[in-house]
Amino acid sequence: MAALLLAVAGGAAMAQGARLDVLDQRGDLLGWEAVGRLDLPGGFCTGALIARDVVLTAAHCVHDRTTGAPLPAAGMVFRAGYHRGTQIVAQRVRHWVAPSGYVQQPGQRLGAEAIAHDVALLKLEAPVSVAEADPFRIHDTPPEGTAVSLLSYGRGREEVLSRQPACAMTGRYAGGILEFDCSVTWGSSGAPVFVREAGRLRILSVISVASDPGQGTGHAMGPSLPALVADLSARLRGTEAQTPVSAGVRRVSVGDGRGGMAARFVRVPQP
Repeated sequence: MAALLLAVAGGAAMAQGARLDVLDQRGDLLGWEAVGRLDLPGGFCTGALIARDVVLTAAHCVHDRTTGAPLPAAGMVFRAGYHRGTQIVAQRVRHWVAPSGYVQQPGQRLGAEAIAHDVALLKLEAPVSVAEADPFRIHDTPPEGTAVSLLSYGRGREEVLSRQPACAMTGRYAGGILEFDCSVTWGSSGAPVFVREAGRLRILSVISVASDPGQGTGHAMGPSLPALVADLSARLRGTEAQTPVSAGVRRVSVGDGRGGMAARFVRVPQP
């Protein structure tokens, strides 16, 4: 991948969309039923349906945070529309796939190559009916400054879905890395970043890493999705079972106490 400048990413800029709406009433979830909490051995992430039986999340969510070993699909449950101990539907994960490009050395922060490939698709044991939750489609990369919104569960609000309705895509970098001024916290890993197209919401990216998680400052980064999702979807259609990645892979959570992002990336010029 294109070169990195090894410098600590600054977190001085206040997120434009610091407002956070807690969807505390069951009725607040109308239209967001396809976003859910992904319960994992030892923790949780956020995920979203992109097909009736396929969940989109971050690749680092499906790896053990200490050893980097792939987590068994049998220990994963996706809870669509999760709200205070109940959900619209819960399905166990049959198997999952992640890009071979998602590689990170133990003991190091998530690097550019890993961020650019920090995507996983999870095949559910049974389809979710459209009447229960309508899956979202994937959107291609829009220009910088495009308004986006973020839906996630997080530490301190893991029982209810929260929405940040107004943040923006602030940068695009070599390798397909996108930057957002959305404010995220622990547990927001894999959360869908939405953009509105012709009145309909589409998923632009998923949260990979962030500077100053939970502080309302700094930036979050995630991968561009179309090519990655197309490749992973083809692998799922080929009935490929859970795919281990390199034994050197190590899960790095959003804001895992190691000082946030540790690299700046080569910016892609706007056309």
